Amino acid sequence: MKTSALRDHTAKMIMERAAELLAERGDAASMADIADAAGVGRATLYRYFPSRDALLQAMADAALEELSTRLAEAQLDAVDIREGLARLTRAFVATGGKYVALMRTGHKPLNTADVRRRIGEPLMDLFRRGIATGHLRDDLSEETLLGLFSGLLEAGIALSAQPGHGAEQASAAVTSVFLTGAGRAAAGPR
Repeated sequence: MKTSALRDHTAKMIMERAAELLAERGDAASMADIADAAGVGRATLYRYFPSRDALLQAMADAALEELSTRLAEAQLDAVDIREGLARLTRAFVATGGKYVALMRTGHKPLNTADVRRRIGEPLMDLFRRGIATGHLRDDLSEETLLGLFSGLLEAGIALSAQPGHGAEQASAAVTSVFLTGAGRAAAGPR
C-alpha cells in the first residue's frame, strides 16, 4: 500500500473506532481510549488528529462527504416523492448512525453554507416538488417541512443505534411518520 493510501486507511480506521467508542461512552471517552480502541499508540493518534476537536471535525467532514455522496447516488429527482423521501431517509440514517457520536458530543462546527448547499438544497428541492405535485401539504413551508423532517431524522438515527432496531426499520418509520403528518391527505378538508 502506498504511503498516502496507508495514511488515509489509518485515519479512516481511527475515525471509525472513535465513532463507535464515542457513541458508546460519549464525552467520557478519552483520546487514550480512542487510541486503544483503534489499536494505535497515542503518538500516532495525535499525529493524525492533534486534538479531540480536530478528530471530531474530521469525523463531521467525513459524515458530510458520505451523506452528500449518498444523496447524489439516490437520484432524488428521478423518483416520486414517496420513494425520494424513503431514499433520503435511508441515506441520512445509514450515515448518521455511524456518526451518532457527533450528536452526543454536541459537535457541530461545519461550514453552514456548505452544509446548506450539499444537504439542505436537495431536501428543499424534494419538498418543493412534493408541494408542487400535491404530495405534500401546501400549508406548510419548505422550511417548516425541513424542521419537522430533521427532527424525525434525529429520532430515526437514535432509534437505529438501539439494540433491536436497524437502519431499514428506523428509515421506514421516519418516512411513514413524515408522510402521515406532512402528506397531502393529512391536511384534511379545507
